[in-house]
Amino acid sequence: MQALTLLQAAGTAAPAAAGQTGAAPAAPGGLFGSFGQSPMIPMLMIFVVFYFLLIRPQQKKQKETVDWLKQLKRGDEVVTSGGLIGKISALTDDVVTLDLADKVRIKVVRSHISGKAPGEKPDAIVAPEKTT
Repeated sequence: MQALTLLQAAGTAAPAAAGQTGAAPAAPGGLFGSFGQSPMIPMLMIFVVFYFLLIRPQQKKQKETVDWLKQLKRGDEVVTSGGLIGKISALTDDVVTLDLADKVRIKVVRSHISGKAPGEKPDAIVAPEKTT
């Protein structure tokens, strides 16, 4: 008890004695206080934002890729996921046969075709001339 009176005399705040009430409890508020007591509304809002910014565009791109892979035909130049560029010489439901060069053919799973070949053919690239 003497410690309390010494602290009070020194001018520092002393802890509230038993039986005394402290400050009023803080009102609900904070970041999501305006949404009421339910945490479901902010969670739903976050999900909606994720859906429209991340999930929906990814599903659309995946659908376009699957449709493009179904429309492949003989003579198309494509790039594999390994970076090989070739011309389609044969197709089945799951396998694509690519001509990489004269008498060089490989079979690739259709899902590993990553896109169309770039516009400029590798054969057309000319090395710079050496100067002496």
